[in-house]
Amino acid sequence: MSFTVLGRKVDSALIGGAQAVASAIVLASVYAFEHFGGLQSCPLCLYQRWPWWIALAIGLIVVFARGRPGFAMGAAALSSTVILAGAGISGFHIGVEQHWWEGLASCGGTGEMLTTVEALKRQIMSAPVVRCDEVAWSLFGVSMAGYNFLTSLVLGVGSLFALYRIRKVSDGR
Repeated sequence: MSFTVLGRKVDSALIGGAQAVASAIVLASVYAFEHFGGLQSCPLCLYQRWPWWIALAIGLIVVFARGRPGFAMGAAALSSTVILAGAGISGFHIGVEQHWWEGLASCGGTGEMLTTVEALKRQIMSAPVVRCDEVAWSLFGVSMAGYNFLTSLVLGVGSLFALYRIRKVSDGR
């Protein structure tokens, strides 16, 4: 089950491989920004990494399931859906950065009513250093959450479209 684009055979294993490679590049980039660039991550930034880790694992499974096209197709579709869920997390983070809505309790303060000095001290000491509603880095006015949103959206939708084309070709349409 495949179709041809620019002389290249596109099948679910190629899509899974592309998703795994893209996931590895995204994860390597954010860890490089963090460890070499000194950029600290907020809780929502950390949540945005999970879909990429999951897509990396599923993408590798798709590559190794090359002999089972039905399974590879389903796994690649699942990976695409996970990547799109990552776009949702990124979109939420963009809204928090733009102050369109409040972030999670882990992004700053909590709604908890403090009754003792010890509770206040505990909250201050455990508060994250980096707030989710502050843009730590941007390029051309787009934050890292914005770039993650665009990357996730393009890869997720593009992969689902390619899988649709593969299925359509295999069904003889």
